[in-house]
Amino acid sequence: MNNKLYNIAKIGAGILGVIGIVLLVMVMMAGDAVIDDPATQSRVVDPFVTFTFFMLGLTVILAIGFTLWGLLKNPAALKKSLMTLAVLAGLFALAYVLSNGDAVTDKFGNVIEYGEAGPISKRVGTLIKYTYILGIIGLVCVLWGSLKGMFSK
Repeated sequence: MNNKLYNIAKIGAGILGVIGIVLLVMVMMAGDAVIDDPATQSRVVDPFVTFTFFMLGLTVILAIGFTLWGLLKNPAALKKSLMTLAVLAGLFALAYVLSNGDAVTDKFGNVIEYGEAGPISKRVGTLIKYTYILGIIGLVCVLWGSLKGMFSK
């Protein structure tokens, strides 16, 4: 059964690859007309872009699907993944609490363009603080591993 599924997937991947090559050749054959002529753009580039979005969507769906399938088949890995997500959510909540929605100012105290106080400022501050927190954790882990390696020998 798995060999049959593998062969079907291999044939499907080959067909998608040929379609992509054909679309790429169409764009290359159109040359500079693609830049100037809107009719050529819609005839040549639009199918290529649509195919690219289709492939991106298919890739995302397959990656998420196979990941979830693997997690559901292994309850220990599912538990570990959920605990990791809970820790990340807790760190995000900490970053949200630490951030404020104050206006963003320059060095002279003037509010910069689009830097008004409000929810957008709070969200941006949250993501910046979240990045700092994760960066510090990563740096500590790297340093810990290095120091542990130096002193264990």
